[in-house]
Amino acid sequence: MLAQATVVPPHLLDQAEVIKRVQSVFKRLLGRYPGLIDVFTNAGIDRRYSVRPIEWFDQPRDWPQRTEAYLDGADALFIEAAEKALKRAKLSARDVDVVVTVSSTGIATPSIEARVAKRLGLRANAQRVPVFGLGCAGGVSGLAIGSQLARARPGAVVLVVVIELCTLAFRLDRITKADVIASALFGDGAAAAVLRVGGDEARLRIGAGREHLWPGTLDVMGWSVDPIGFGVLLSRSLPRFVEQRLAAPARRFLKSEGLNGTTRFICHPGGAKVLAAVEAALELQTGTLSDERRVLRDYGNMSAPTVMFVLERALKQGFSGGAVLSALGPGFTASFLAIEVANG
Repeated sequence: MLAQATVVPPHLLDQAEVIKRVQSVFKRLLGRYPGLIDVFTNAGIDRRYSVRPIEWFDQPRDWPQRTEAYLDGADALFIEAAEKALKRAKLSARDVDVVVTVSSTGIATPSIEARVAKRLGLRANAQRVPVFGLGCAGGVSGLAIGSQLARARPGAVVLVVVIELCTLAFRLDRITKADVIASALFGDGAAAAVLRVGGDEARLRIGAGREHLWPGTLDVMGWSVDPIGFGVLLSRSLPRFVEQRLAAPARRFLKSEGLNGTTRFICHPGGAKVLAAVEAALELQTGTLSDERRVLRDYGNMSAPTVMFVLERALKQGFSGGAVLSALGPGFTASFLAIEVANG
């Protein structure tokens, strides 16, 4: 990896302000289940960011309005993240040979990289690889896909851009416990990485990636789709499932890559309970995933790009050596990616 960058949209969602608003929106549900409001205070989140101001969510929104907001926000974040990463890599958009775009929170046809190609300055013959449906695992799996494409074309510049606008799935017409939890957790953000095989300029080297799909788990996480928009699917069993089932595929991945049990995991912070479950599953001391908790506090769960925010923070904190990027997503799927960070 030559460089990476992270960006967020302009509208701040302060968790205290969100709590005030949801007490009105979810008044009937909270009347039946008053303890649900504790989700907001126990989420470990102080602030998040959105492509639309908080007032936008006060009115019912249909599918066309959500799509308009998605296209507008995703286009802007794609350009900002890509330009930032390319500048750090000392390259321009004209140098890009392959573009991998990862997003599961909206539908764009033509895809986002095609929509922004002219403004960004991409070449007309750049290969485009849009990826949909990976959810929270998309950051890790997207980097794995990008690295495989880079290895297939040594010397080629591969740009990976991961964008999720989770806040646009907020629904006034659909009020369930899962919707309340989603309202407490999710934010918007994007990240980009520039990859190339060959040369010695890369501080971070990407190794092998692997996914593990558990059969019969399609209802653990994902979207439902109706004329209004996406509806969140989020099983209450998720933290327990992670605690009980994550260890086995994680151990197999470590063994396959010749890594030992002390290798650092850099994880997608799905939520406070999920982080605690990951620590238990991987036999980590409670509080080990401190960078993950800090990112969760400052940005919320932005789905796929969040793990790249954690990686960026770890690098700024001076991390070096081997590590495993890890995320969990719809399917239900665990995604792993080995990385090696050089000193300096």
